[in-house]
Amino acid sequence: MVISIPALNQDRALATLIPHTTSPRDSRFGVQNIITIPHAKLLRKLGRLTPERMVKVEDIVRFWLGFEEKNLAEDK
Repeated sequence: MVISIPALNQDRALATLIPHTTSPRDSRFGVQNIITIPHAKLLRKLGRLTPERMVKVEDIVRFWLGFEEKNLAEDK
């Protein structure tokens, strides 16, 4: 998954990547190896999330950024 906003001329055009994994991890976030890369490295769109899945991702990202204190184990 790529998380990004449009870059302005004075900004660095960067995107944050959240890799999809098929094997569950014992993590509060369910992901690992989150990285940030230049937009130029992005080649093509590989898929799209359902609205329901996007809500779950938004919840996790808010928690990961420290905007919400939530026990994500309750949502599993």
